[in-house]
Amino acid sequence: MGSPVTTARAAATFEPVGRSVSTARGFVRDTLQGWGLADVVDDAVVLTSELVTNAVVHAGTAAEVVCLRDGDGVRIEVVDRYPERDLPLQEPGLQPGSPDREGGRGLLLCAALATRWGVDYTTADKRVWFRLELPDRPVGTRAAGPALPDTALPVADTRVHVAVVQVDRSGAISAWNEDATKLFGYPAEQVLGKPLTDLAAWPHTPGTGTGIAEALRLSRWEGSYGVRAADGRTVPVYASHLRVRDGHGEPSTVCLLVREHERAVLQSPQRSPAADGANQRPADAQEPQAADPFEVFIGSPAPDDLDGLLQRTVERARDMLEGDAAYLLLATDDETELEVRASTGLPSARQRFARVPVEAGSGRYGSARMPSVHEDLTVVPGAVPLLSGTGMRSVVTVPLKVEGRLTGSLGVATETPGRYSNEEALRLQFAADRIALAVERARLTELERLRRGSLSFLVEASDLLAGTLDRDQTLALMAQMTVPTLATWCAVYTVADQGSDPKLSYVLHEDEDRIDNLKALLTKVPPPDPVPTPGARVWTAPSDAARSAALRTSLRSVVMHEEHQSAPGTTLATASAVGGETVVLPLVARNRVIGMLTLGKPTDERFRQEILELAEDLSRRAALALDNARLYSERTAISQSLQRSLLPPELPDITGGIEREVIYRAAGEGNEVGGDFYDLFEIREGVYGFAIGDVCGTGPEAAAVTGLARHSLRLLAREGLGGPAVLERLNTAILDEGARSRFLTLLYGELHPLSEGGAELKLVCAGHPLPLRLRQNGTVEPAAEPQPLLGVMEDLELYEQTVALDPGDVLLCVTDGVTERREGTRMLGDEGLADVLTTCTGLTAGAVAARIMRAVERFASDAPSDDMAILAMRVPQ
Repeated sequence: MGSPVTTARAAATFEPVGRSVSTARGFVRDTLQGWGLADVVDDAVVLTSELVTNAVVHAGTAAEVVCLRDGDGVRIEVVDRYPERDLPLQEPGLQPGSPDREGGRGLLLCAALATRWGVDYTTADKRVWFRLELPDRPVGTRAAGPALPDTALPVADTRVHVAVVQVDRSGAISAWNEDATKLFGYPAEQVLGKPLTDLAAWPHTPGTGTGIAEALRLSRWEGSYGVRAADGRTVPVYASHLRVRDGHGEPSTVCLLVREHERAVLQSPQRSPAADGANQRPADAQEPQAADPFEVFIGSPAPDDLDGLLQRTVERARDMLEGDAAYLLLATDDETELEVRASTGLPSARQRFARVPVEAGSGRYGSARMPSVHEDLTVVPGAVPLLSGTGMRSVVTVPLKVEGRLTGSLGVATETPGRYSNEEALRLQFAADRIALAVERARLTELERLRRGSLSFLVEASDLLAGTLDRDQTLALMAQMTVPTLATWCAVYTVADQGSDPKLSYVLHEDEDRIDNLKALLTKVPPPDPVPTPGARVWTAPSDAARSAALRTSLRSVVMHEEHQSAPGTTLATASAVGGETVVLPLVARNRVIGMLTLGKPTDERFRQEILELAEDLSRRAALALDNARLYSERTAISQSLQRSLLPPELPDITGGIEREVIYRAAGEGNEVGGDFYDLFEIREGVYGFAIGDVCGTGPEAAAVTGLARHSLRLLAREGLGGPAVLERLNTAILDEGARSRFLTLLYGELHPLSEGGAELKLVCAGHPLPLRLRQNGTVEPAAEPQPLLGVMEDLELYEQTVALDPGDVLLCVTDGVTERREGTRMLGDEGLADVLTTCTGLTAGAVAARIMRAVERFASDAPSDDMAILAMRVPQ
């Protein structure tokens, strides 16, 4: 069978903007009605609307609509320039989805309504087409139904009167037949020349459709209204209007009217139920269920998520009023601002989370709480800021209210001035009233979900912030928690002191390649003012600076024609990254601004109110964590500085090549000095003093006694006092501390290197673990005898012992943190230390100290709980 012969062709191209969908519908409707194909107009318009929406909205490309007529029907093609975009085809074996859903609905409708349909791909475009066959009816038959029993036939009067009324271009009655006189009581001469609107009692219930004047201008209209009879009563009628023109091209409307209860005489047959039988009524059912007004407007099933419901709402509102654009805004909790949550036909910058005040001016037209109609926005520039620069001329807006409370606003706009009137406002308000409760329920559900997510986010953030007292790590956590969860990029400014300028401390972007350029941009922008006012405030400096830099760079590139200049692309990318909304939240802790948290979005994006509220909660927690980290860092620096002052300076080199090595470990996190201490210093030429001690306890209190002991030892030894006298006077100084005094074990000695080799030691061991001497043959023996410790008794009788170290001998001095190292019930002890020392024959002093420490660490798996000090001295051979 050959291809149908095309007898007529019409084509038009539509730009990738939302309002093109409405224009495409009008193009197809006018084309098919001009070809006399009224039977397929409705199906063709529906399918075209869906396919053009896919092209210009979802694919974002221009669409060409081609109408081809042949002897059997019409073929309509929608061509887009995005061939690589796959179609959402139905998987085999699955039930087709509902045509009311948004994703892939166009193809489902093609399958349901079209005679045939398909998709043709080329390298340059994708062509989705459908064909609608003209009804194949016997000559003279428009529609036919099955034979029915008499009891199933519609009821009519014995004599059915069909009034034929013709109305001219101006709306005046030009023809009136006898049946019209029978129905309404007016003779023809009484009504000819009068406007039909004088007789029609048109229903003004919101949502019922257009007015009588508009209905008479439509090419075809069918429905119910009333006609005022001569006796004053209103006769309900069912009417069928058809717009015609005579041989001279003069248009008029022919109206056929019957009594309302005889509507079956004129009523067109309803479209057959859907193929899946979802809307079929059982044969024994008496009356169909009344349709839910919400479902009628929004479609069934309704989207179960807020964004889907709002997007479906604006699309249906736009289609209902034949608009070019529509938008829906939701009110904030305090009803002072409205936030754009869904739109169609508007630029992307107007689509999401833009905020406008509820009361924009005086009078009802400046308030979102009342319905309003603007016939021409150019007359009052700025009357609807959301539509500025969009080309929209006429707009109708209505409020969404629940129990008298403003919850949102719905608007429909068109590029045609004077398009909307109060009639459209009533229809849109009727629809808004039907969906307001559903929208509010969905909004509350979303808010509850967001609040649960926010609480979880804040709990996790608090745990992370509380887990560190490091300032730099806290700054990094603040940024990493906000990007990309709350913002696209983040910058943290810190204020060191009251009155000092903010400093850029950390920058993060979700795209790591843009961090350096973003940081460079922010360093050139004056920082935001450290204002303690709570809440987020808009900061335009970064976006303004980025746009200015991008413009200057682009102009310089064009003028200079630099071939190797890569800055324009980089600068433009940075401008796009920071071109959206930027907000600043103060970091306030202990009644002082310690910094600012800056959050930003890319071009055309804004923050939603719930995100800003969450960011404000986070900023309060982050500010306290940052201030705690600052205080901890300051106190740690002070503590470490004081502790370092208690440690001896660099160990002196001992004459005669005697080796010395010290290993010191203070117990407790952040402690550099504890209760254990050591010292090695030159008393006079050729004579060296050394000490190793242990103050009762650990921490700052023990460290205070450590400082007293170490400095007193140096002072007294250099006064020429011997070992016993030095320790006795130190004992007195400790007791003078009173309640702050602590007992102290101390090994003090003087080292005299000998010119012939070896060294002479003079030792006093006051309650301290005994020093050990390692000989070259591997034997280990104590080098001193125990004596009373310091800080307990006032009168001490100490004595000095002399020990000779031969070449190759090692003297090892340790604190009790070494010997009392425990693993369960086991303890290293003096004997264990001696056993380790016997293995150190021939080692240097440093190697001996390292082996002892390694043995102590390996003795137990737990971290040491006591301070430890090791002093090793070796006489060279």
